[in-house]
Amino acid sequence: MRKKFSRTQLLRFTANVHVGLIGMEACGGSHFLGRALREQRHEVRLIPAQYVKPYVKTNKSDYIDAEAIAEAVARPTMRFVPIKTDDQLDMQSLHRVRERWVMRRTAVINQIRGLLLERGITLRKGRRYVDAALPLILEDADANLSGAVRLLLAQLKLDLDQLAIRIDEADAVIQKTADENEACQRLLEIPGIGPVTATALIAAIGNGGAFHKGREFAAWMGWFLANTPPWPAEAARYQQTWELLLAKTVRARRTCGPATAHEAVFRSECVVGTAHIPHAPQRRRRSVS
Repeated sequence: MRKKFSRTQLLRFTANVHVGLIGMEACGGSHFLGRALREQRHEVRLIPAQYVKPYVKTNKSDYIDAEAIAEAVARPTMRFVPIKTDDQLDMQSLHRVRERWVMRRTAVINQIRGLLLERGITLRKGRRYVDAALPLILEDADANLSGAVRLLLAQLKLDLDQLAIRIDEADAVIQKTADENEACQRLLEIPGIGPVTATALIAAIGNGGAFHKGREFAAWMGWFLANTPPWPAEAARYQQTWELLLAKTVRARRTCGPATAHEAVFRSECVVGTAHIPHAPQRRRRSVS
């Protein structure tokens, strides 16, 4: 059967038929559709786009993509994306908007430093130096600044103040969520994990049920070792860092298999803090032949 549906037409069609399994590509709007189809008592699975691509047989089209998804969803070893709840999507949206505000604040600071550098005024790198020096520069009548440049700098300072207020408000919401969420509280017990990291992690993986052990979670984060000779014995002291992180994220009674020293996660100092890891193993790069 080959039919094209809009989102509304699809939900109306599936409400009147019984489908054993519905597979979709994990893309924009897929979590909404997944929840809506689950409410109709269908089993829904989301597949990452990179896992669907190997099953595309010829040139790309909607029908060929649908056939590839149907082929991929039936694979016994296929990995799926958990459907996010509304709370997870809300928190992810907050983090993404906050990240954009932080990036824009950095851009404004760099633009201020560039404008002043062209007038012979050098400021050190760092937001706190700009925040401290810019008001004094604007008030200094002897500074080699024209009226137009002073006006631009004053407007950029207003942009910085407004962005700071928005970021502080977002941080307050994140802190409140971390205080009220039990899983976030477990993550905050790990040195080096703060409210921003904890809430972002919960928003991304939920209860962590998609991972069977901490090594899978570390690989998903991109922090893993290549096939190289075993690490020194010191690595055994840090190899369960990600096991602990996942265990505190997932169900409290879930146990994760311990990693071996050969599979020890690198960059564990990013989680537990360098003060707690005096001799953390260094990352080894995989050679490309």
